[in-house]
Amino acid sequence: MSKKSNPSHENKHINKVEEPITDYNVEKNAVQEEELHPILIKLLEKSIQDSKEGKGISHEEMQKRIKLKYPFLK
Repeated sequence: MSKKSNPSHENKHINKVEEPITDYNVEKNAVQEEELHPILIKLLEKSIQDSKEGKGISHEEMQKRIKLKYPFLK
């Protein structure tokens, strides 16, 4: 009895899924430094300043408010 060739079993990497790096114009395993948009930088700076000034609420307080507003959430 002759053994039939099955191409999918010959190449073990045929079903391996990888992100197509060519679409992003980067080399594989390359680390790139990216610049942040000026508006994003301003928003981050404002958020940090608000936090330092005590504006906003803690994570625990937010959880408490969510549980009061939506008691069916666990």
